[in-house]
Amino acid sequence: MYDRILLPTDGSEGVDRAVEHAIDAAERYGATLHVVYVVDSDVVNAYSGDEYVHEFEGAEQTLEDAGLDAVSAVAERAEAAGVDVETEVVHGVPHEEILNYIDDEAIDLTVMGSKHRSGDYRRLLGSVTERVSRMSPAPVSIVKTTVSE
Repeated sequence: MYDRILLPTDGSEGVDRAVEHAIDAAERYGATLHVVYVVDSDVVNAYSGDEYVHEFEGAEQTLEDAGLDAVSAVAERAEAAGVDVETEVVHGVPHEEILNYIDDEAIDLTVMGSKHRSGDYRRLLGSVTERVSRMSPAPVSIVKTTVSE
């Protein structure tokens, strides 16, 4: 039923439940698990003014390193479960890059975590998971996690 499953990760607290679900689904269906981390261009661009050149370079590298750590941690868990895994760190607007990846890689199912946050937080920042679930051409499984603020 599913040959290619996508798990976008930000490496944050609470993503473990989504990781477990994605690995379980990939194992169950004999699917390849694709793990993607998006270096958020809005965060990087916040430091890209002339007076922030050195901070920009440091911020971008820090985010890339965090991304590599996040996808590597998931890959280790998937490989330990006998699941084929592909990892990638990309740059851009998170929901747009995830949707592009779904299209480019013909993803059959996307598994995403969703932290339960207050309405004010969600209204101010929106939700990558919410946007992907509304715009994805393929099914999206949302794994809810409560995170204290």
